[in-house]
Amino acid sequence: MMGNSIEDDDDSFNKPLGRRSVIYYGMGHMLNDITAACWFTYLLLFLTDIGLSPRDAAMVMLSGQVADGFTTILAGELIDRFGHFKIWHAAGSVLVAVSFSSVFGGCVPCKIFGTSSSTLETVGYSLFAAIFNVGWAATQVSHMSMVNCITLNSTSRVVLTSCRNAFTMIANLSLYAVALIVFAVTKANTYADVENQYRWIAYSSIFVGCCFVGIFLFGTKEPRSRVGAQGNFHVRIAWAYWFKRVLYYEVAIVYVLTRLIVNVSQAYLAFYVINDLRMAQSAKALGVYKGSNNQEQKLQESKKSRKDGKDWFSKAANQSINVLKKNSFKSDMDLSLSSKHRLFLSLQRHHNKQ
Repeated sequence: MMGNSIEDDDDSFNKPLGRRSVIYYGMGHMLNDITAACWFTYLLLFLTDIGLSPRDAAMVMLSGQVADGFTTILAGELIDRFGHFKIWHAAGSVLVAVSFSSVFGGCVPCKIFGTSSSTLETVGYSLFAAIFNVGWAATQVSHMSMVNCITLNSTSRVVLTSCRNAFTMIANLSLYAVALIVFAVTKANTYADVENQYRWIAYSSIFVGCCFVGIFLFGTKEPRSRVGAQGNFHVRIAWAYWFKRVLYYEVAIVYVLTRLIVNVSQAYLAFYVINDLRMAQSAKALGVYKGSNNQEQKLQESKKSRKDGKDWFSKAANQSINVLKKNSFKSDMDLSLSSKHRLFLSLQRHHNKQ
């Protein structure tokens, strides 16, 4: 009887997943995706706008990335040992929501100690940046590792990953849509106004992401762990095994370089659009939002051939160069006004501290 039960269970895991199960799973990474889009797009800009030096702002970003790197390895090992994917996912989501709101909500240690020195601000923001990335890594690893445990059907695994990527695009577009509305409706004439703008963006992102995470947790069953390719319990593979595989290095190099290009471009695009081109805050969100929509439509219409892919990337590069050439010319008066505005915010911030 027990043998038949196990076989029936394995047969059910080999069947294709229903559409509802796929959609529920895809929603699980929305909070991570929308906060990550805001993190890499607006964190450095936010920190420098409220008065931190570029070096201190970089330290805050670096502390988060270092914490992310270590936690990703640790979370993977712990989840592999103990399972309970949904518990890890829920705990990580709580850390993401709390720490993310603390970063964009202002310097928490400064409010506790009643002072706002640059050192305390840097330490405070770095602490919550590290906590944010710890939670982000736990959520990401638990969510991604669920794919191989939810189903044994290879087609369903591909569909799950595709759905997750689709919701990643939705999260990015949602973030820029929210930012566009906030920057268009509210004006940043004072230091407090700048904080309020980013606070609205952060809180809106958290609210949207948490709604999707809630649907994921209630709609997705806790998957069984350690499922092998044929439904059997597999033997643990030593971590040193992967360093002997060429495919490991190939995938690692491609992924690292891709993430490096995307993250660096995303982090510095805001500075280029706002500081160099002297465009409005909403122009960054509007440009990315419209550009993403247009290019997504072109990708859907284009054929999936290598030649078409090369042509598309060439055209995209040429369009980017033309846009930069058209918008890079600005008068000295614009530079002067922008410098005066930043000086005004800095002086006002110094006055508020006193």
